[in-house]
Amino acid sequence: MISISRLLCGTVSPGDGLRYRTGGGAVSSPDGRPVVVWNCTRRCNLHCVHCYSDSEGRLYGDELSSEEGRRFLRDLAEFGVPVVLFSGGEPLFRKDIFEMASYAREQGLRIALSTNGTLISEDMAQRIARTGFAEVGISVDGLGEMNDRFRGQPGAFEAALRGIRYCLQAGQRVSLRFTLTGYNYRDVPLIFDLVEREGIPRVCFYHLAYSGRGQGLSEEDISHEETRAVLDLIMERTRQLHQGGESREILTVGNHADGIYLYLKLKESQPRRAAEVWELLQSNGGNNSGVRIGAVDNLGEVHADQFSWRRSFGNVRQRKFGDIWLDTSDPIMRGLKDRKALLKGRCPNCRFLAVCNGNLRVRAEAMQGDVWAEDPACYLTDEEIGLAGGKEAA
Repeated sequence: MISISRLLCGTVSPGDGLRYRTGGGAVSSPDGRPVVVWNCTRRCNLHCVHCYSDSEGRLYGDELSSEEGRRFLRDLAEFGVPVVLFSGGEPLFRKDIFEMASYAREQGLRIALSTNGTLISEDMAQRIARTGFAEVGISVDGLGEMNDRFRGQPGAFEAALRGIRYCLQAGQRVSLRFTLTGYNYRDVPLIFDLVEREGIPRVCFYHLAYSGRGQGLSEEDISHEETRAVLDLIMERTRQLHQGGESREILTVGNHADGIYLYLKLKESQPRRAAEVWELLQSNGGNNSGVRIGAVDNLGEVHADQFSWRRSFGNVRQRKFGDIWLDTSDPIMRGLKDRKALLKGRCPNCRFLAVCNGNLRVRAEAMQGDVWAEDPACYLTDEEIGLAGGKEAA
C-alpha cells in the first residue's frame, strides 16, 4: 500500500507502523511478521468481473472448519502476526465469522473485514462494531449502474451504500475500496465526492491484479498515460482535502510505482518534503508479497498474497502457518524473500528498485509467464528510472 495522504501531506494513520516499520501508527510488527489475508470462504452473492478468487454464489466444499479455523488463528498469534484480514468470497456468508473474529481478538490479533457490503443490515453493522473489527473495507467500483455492471447484480451499489452508512452510524471505521480499470477510472472524482459526502474516513484505490477473473480484464487495464493522470487527480484531491481540514486517509494498492511518481513530483516542487518521502519509501521497501503480506485461502492453502492463488506453499491443515512461511526450500518463496537479483526487464537497472522491489509478481507472471519478469503496469519512463542517459542517484 502507498499512503498518498502520508507521503503528500504528512497525515499519520493507524497502519503506518506496518507500512513504514517506524513510529506513527497504532499497530506495528517489529519482527517483520506478515499481515495475513484469510479468504475464509469462497462463496459470494455477487459475480464481480475482476474477482481474483473467481468466486460464485454456490457452496464450496472442504473449507476450513470452525475447529480448524481456531487452530489456524492460534498459530497466527503464536507466530506474531499483527493483523488478520477476514476476506472471501464474501466473508459474511461464513456462519461462524463473528465467532472466528472474536476468537482472533482473544488471541491478541488485530482484525479487519473485507466485504462487498451488500449483506450489512443495521443489526449486522452493530454486531460488526461490537466484535471489534479495526476496519471494515467495503468495495465499490463506481457509482450506480457502473458498480452494478462490475458486480453482476442490479442494486448492488445501493445495498453497499446502505452497508457503509449502517457501519458509520454504528461507529465502525470504514474503508471504501475501488479497483481501477479502463471502464471505471473516470469515476475517481465521483468516488472522492462520495467519500466527502458520506464521511468515509479512508479510501483505497486498487490497481488491477491479473488473477482470477481479473486476468481476463488485463487488456482493459488503464494505460500508463491514464494511470499517471489518475495519480495526478488522486494527489490533487488528497491535497485539497488536507488543506480543507478534512481528515481522510487516501491510499493506492498494487503498484509501488505510485510512491516513486509522487516522490519525483515533490522533488521538483518541494525538495524538503521529497527527502522525507524518500525516507518513508525506503522504510516501506516496496512490494512485500511473500515477506510482510501473505494469504490463506478457504481450503487452507498458503499463498504469497491474496492475488496469487495459482501457487501454494503448503496447507495449514498439515503444517503451522509460521513453519510454511519461513520455509525457503521452495525456490519461489526463497526468491520472493530476496528477489532483486532474480528480476528481469528494466528492474535490475532501475534506480528505484530498493523502494519498489519489482512491484506485483502476479501481473508479471500472468502476462509474460515468468514470475521474475518486469511488471507491465510499471508506468515510469526509462528516463525517470535512470535508464536514459545513465543511472542517476535518487
